[in-house]
Amino acid sequence: MPNPVVAANSPAKVQLAAGEKYAFCRCGRSSNQPFCDGSHKGTGFTPLVFTADEDKEAFLCRCKHTGNAPFCDGTHKRFSDADVGHAFK
Repeated sequence: MPNPVVAANSPAKVQLAAGEKYAFCRCGRSSNQPFCDGSHKGTGFTPLVFTADEDKEAFLCRCKHTGNAPFCDGTHKRFSDADVGHAFK
């Protein structure tokens, strides 16, 4: 599998609704970050589908290197603005 593209070096602040299903982008290519838009087709990536357990504000990963997907764990801090749009291991 290829390495994911760093979509941004900051998380996306989103409002999640209890019981709603979401498809989190793991490839970094979606134009609807942090959610999947199907851009992963042919890459070997698939979205991470999850259901929100409660109504809440959340910070979702856009660097695609978090250890707690789909949530941000601060890993984006290791990527610079110049890294955005490029794939990293």
